[in-house]
Amino acid sequence: MKQDAARLLDSAAISGVYLFPQPRTVADPCIVGIDEIELACYRRIVQTDWLTLVHFHGNGEAIADYVPEMADAFARLNLNSLFVEYRGYGGSTGKAQLVSMLGDGQTVLESLGIVAEKAIVFGRSIGSLYAIELVQRQPNVAGLILESGIADPAERFLAYADVNTLGCTPDEVRTAANCFFDHQKKLSNYRGPTLIMHTEGDQMVDVSHAERNYQWVGASCKRLLRFVQGDHNSIMAWNQQEYFEAIERLVVAIHEWREGRVV
Repeated sequence: MKQDAARLLDSAAISGVYLFPQPRTVADPCIVGIDEIELACYRRIVQTDWLTLVHFHGNGEAIADYVPEMADAFARLNLNSLFVEYRGYGGSTGKAQLVSMLGDGQTVLESLGIVAEKAIVFGRSIGSLYAIELVQRQPNVAGLILESGIADPAERFLAYADVNTLGCTPDEVRTAANCFFDHQKKLSNYRGPTLIMHTEGDQMVDVSHAERNYQWVGASCKRLLRFVQGDHNSIMAWNQQEYFEAIERLVVAIHEWREGRVV
């Protein structure tokens, strides 16, 4: 059953029309090997004892869109950074497929020696799928950030896919997606401090996705930040000061939570 579901979601009719590999590359990638595949990630270590912000970008982006500016911004918050590149994106080899990439985040962390307790996982848009997967696999992750995240991936897959070419029904796509992307189940088991950011005017992923993810996450220390200005692709540009202040506040909450001062 799961093999059939994986084949369906990784097919050209779904992954091929939902993932948009971008060719932009960074000059100094951090290469991580996964079997015969190489992921061209980017890592910035400022101080070894700092937490590391592990970033998963959107489906029409590449880590080159965030480096070095975003890494600089995280450094100002006393954070090291790791930008995980997807298969087939940027300088990475392999093929971009929704299910096949699910374990890549964990493999990258293990390969680079980053322990869960020292990582804050950040998922933007489709990156939320991989951030949520990572905190399920590594429940001791220090913190979780979802920006313009997705609660119901099947809804997004069906918005792009031509299921008629697959010879299946929308219900079959939903069933397949639930095998691998049950965000309610995954988030309910995560207890670390969580920040969810979304704009009221997101025209691609409705703010109700943020509301659901916020409701589902098992953390007691959690915040839903809804921005009035901006949309799916301009959330940071329109709300830059509050955006980074919220991340800084999360970092403080993580340290307090560890010391038992936040419940």
